[in-house]
Amino acid sequence: MVGPSEDDPLTTLLNAPEGEPVVGALAPTAPLALAPTQSPAPAPTQSPAPRLPQASTTPTRESTLRAIAAESGLEQVRIVAWRDLNDPEAGGSEFHAHRIASLWASAGIGVELRTSAVPGAARSLEREGYQVRRRGGRYGVFARRGLEELLRPRRAGEGLVEIWNGMPFWSPLWFRGPRVVFLHHVHAEMWRMVLPRWMARVGEATEKRVAPPIYRSTRVVTLSESSRAEIVDMLGLDPQRVTVVPPGVEPRFSPGPPGARSPEPLVVAVGRLVPVKRFDLLMRTLSLARRSVPSLRAVIVGEGYERQRLHALRRELGATAWVSLPGHVGDDELVALYRRAWIVASMSRREGWGMTLTEAGACGTPAVASDIAGHRDAVVHGRSGLLADGEAEMGGAIARMLGDADLRARLGAGALVHARSFTWEAAARGALEALAEEACWASDYPLPLRAGVVA
Repeated sequence: MVGPSEDDPLTTLLNAPEGEPVVGALAPTAPLALAPTQSPAPAPTQSPAPRLPQASTTPTRESTLRAIAAESGLEQVRIVAWRDLNDPEAGGSEFHAHRIASLWASAGIGVELRTSAVPGAARSLEREGYQVRRRGGRYGVFARRGLEELLRPRRAGEGLVEIWNGMPFWSPLWFRGPRVVFLHHVHAEMWRMVLPRWMARVGEATEKRVAPPIYRSTRVVTLSESSRAEIVDMLGLDPQRVTVVPPGVEPRFSPGPPGARSPEPLVVAVGRLVPVKRFDLLMRTLSLARRSVPSLRAVIVGEGYERQRLHALRRELGATAWVSLPGHVGDDELVALYRRAWIVASMSRREGWGMTLTEAGACGTPAVASDIAGHRDAVVHGRSGLLADGEAEMGGAIARMLGDADLRARLGAGALVHARSFTWEAAARGALEALAEEACWASDYPLPLRAGVVA
């Protein structure tokens, strides 16, 4: 098989110096039997990116959002969140908040996002039509936001969105207007992955025992049905008060031209380099799969405090020649990587959705992912990718997918169809409908909300 040329962008990524980013800042059918890890997989064969008829584009529905806001009396929305999009550790939650806020602002709704400070960055700015206010430290921001809001008189036409990302802001205690909470997933064992033992115990107790009674009557918006089930089961929240609004996929993620796929088996993974993403386990799993697919190569895109540990593991596994850790890549480079990849992989332990999987799917690239809440909606097992549990099963699934061009083509086409069903316009509308329903209920609005049904 002919390898990539020296001018191949993948070669550039693989040969980049350690620790140096390539570019500037940057996101049900019957189960298939997985091949046993010890059995050799068929020789990898390249398959073209699936080409389906182009779906008709859906315009931004500013008029629908305006109608929903006007009918419910919403004029201003404040969003309180832990981190801003410009934070060095920003991830999917921050991007989700940004896309919702920008679309609401484009419809004429006054939107203000309040977060913790970003070191070295401006305290206030305007971003795509909404205002950003960054005050307070990494942990002090929770008390600061609550105190500010408690002392601030409520204005008519205001609504609140709290983003509960591990530690809550306790909005039921200080806000009496229409309010919803974005809760993407339960953190559970994540506390022990990143915090000292005593702090982890405090976090777990807060999430599982202290917060749920306070948020019992709160309207919660989450990303997936599987995350909703986990929130209801683990936190004991009322299932009637938990609404599912899936995230969207950016239009730039689309299939590449003929011949865009890497000539050699390429696995791409994207995310913050933090413990919950389990890139260390993915790297070991890829080494396992490489026993069956010796030409396998991998690119793990992202930045985070686990970088040095992952570099050390890469050397320990003897994987420096076939695993690349380029750091952040730009939007165009990320799209190109998804298009070149044979599969996208994730072994994350906790996800509300898994937006990188549907981004890759929009490029016609199927996924192999851990069988967890969130992933079970981002990936339709046997139709848009494969879900697996544990290192051996994941390794077998990766090897099988790389060795079966027909399977990849079928799942790639399914991934494309699945990804096209998610838009940010629909996400913004669904989240606003939830907040508007709370506004109508709080004001004893005499009529049911009708604007939300506008297509």
